[in-house]
Parts: sequence; structure tokens; C-alpha cells
Amino acid sequence: MLALLRYLGHRLYTTWATFWFVAPFFFTYPLQWVLSRSAWGRRYLHNINRGWAKFSIFMWGVPLTIVRESLEPVPQPCIYVSNHGSYVDILVLFHAIPGYLNMMGKDSLAKVPLWGPIFAKTYIVVNRRSAVGRGRALAQAKQALAEGRPLALFPEGTIGDKPGEELQPFMDGAFQLAISAGVPLVPVSMPLNHKFMPSVKGLRVRYAPMRIVFHKPIETKGLTAADIPTLKAKVAAQIADDFVPEGRGIPEPSTWRS
Repeated sequence: MLALLRYLGHRLYTTWATFWFVAPFFFTYPLQWVLSRSAWGRRYLHNINRGWAKFSIFMWGVPLTIVRESLEPVPQPCIYVSNHGSYVDILVLFHAIPGYLNMMGKDSLAKVPLWGPIFAKTYIVVNRRSAVGRGRALAQAKQALAEGRPLALFPEGTIGDKPGEELQPFMDGAFQLAISAGVPLVPVSMPLNHKFMPSVKGLRVRYAPMRIVFHKPIETKGLTAADIPTLKAKVAAQIADDFVPEGRGIPEPSTWRS
């Protein structure tokens, strides 16, 4: 009986969370479509996306702890590099990062009905299977950085088998871009998102706290391609430092850094 009640509770909460994610999109879709048609409109479209993220997370009722290791303003522009453990990661980044953020995601996002084409016009989609596609995406990102727009991306490229526990190998693109553009990297840890929305077959949402940690920026000026392996290792170590090994349990919020 207890298992049945738990199952029904999970299904009800999944329905609740899905509704409050989807409803704001459909409500604002006509305006999003119009704004996505022009460069000036996309800045306002990103503000809608930030509001959408904040509203959905509020309606889900889950605690979201935002930790910033440095009290100094983040140098702009910069590249936020984050682990990728859940489909909710993009919303959490939109919620926590102020300003006109740029996002780089895989090209399959552009194929999502209705939302995908708008995402592809507002942000950057990359075909990682194609050298031409990767080059085009990096060129777009570098141009946006030159215009002062910060960028967020997932150097793992995809969600791994053990999110929040182990990182997949990082691809070089984010680090090549940071060195080429001369902008700092900001390592970002999201160690708990997969507990709220795990990457499994079918939609599953569980009431679970989320957490995002912004580490101190890492300067890249003066670095070369030869420094990329060391830079990747440094960023990966900082991100993984916030992971919670399975079975250790989640620390109480009072013990988290702030």
C-alpha cells in the first residue's frame, strides 16, 4: 500500500511539475515567436526565458540553493562551463545567471516542436558530429563574446551514466574558445539536478532539492592550446568537488558554502 501511495504521489508531482513547465511556454509562445524573428527582440526573449525558468522552479516548490564562491562580480564576458546531469540544467542556468546569457546546446534541441526553432534562433546549436558544424558554432560564440554576451555550455556534451558522481571527458571546444577570445572560464557545479529530473526513458520528476555552485573565474589570457589539458583538468576538479557520492546523502543546507 505504501509503495502504491508513493507511486501515485510521484505521478501526481510529475504531472504538476510538467504543467507548470509547459503552461508558461504556451501562454507566451506567440510573443516568443515574434521576438525570435529579429536580433533586437531576442534580448527580450531571453528575459522571458529567465522569467519562465524562475516561475516554473517557484511553482515546483523545490529548494534551489545558489552558491557563489566569490563576492566579486563575474568578469564579463565569460564562459560558464557546467556539468550536465539533467534536462532541467538549462532552466537552472537561466534562473541563476543574470544578463543576456548565450547558450550552446546540441542540434537535436532545434528539433523539439515549437520550442526548438525559437531556441535555435536565440542561442547556438551545434552539430558535434560535424567538423563544419562545430566550427560554425564556435565562430558564432566568439562573435557573441566579442559583443559582450556571456556564454554557457556543457563541455561533457551529453548526460553521462552517473550524473552528480562522475564527469564524462570534456571536449576541447569551450577551452579553445576561451583562450582564443581571451575570456575567463567560470566552472559551474550542479550536483543534484538529476535527483529532481533523472535522465531516464519516459518523463520522471521527483521532489528533491537542487543546487548550483559558481566557482571563482579562471583567467585564460596568455594561455595557448598547449595549456588546454591542464585547464580542462583544473575545471573538472573544481566541478567534481561538489558532487555527492551515491549513498553519502545530501548535506544539510546549513553546511553548504555561501
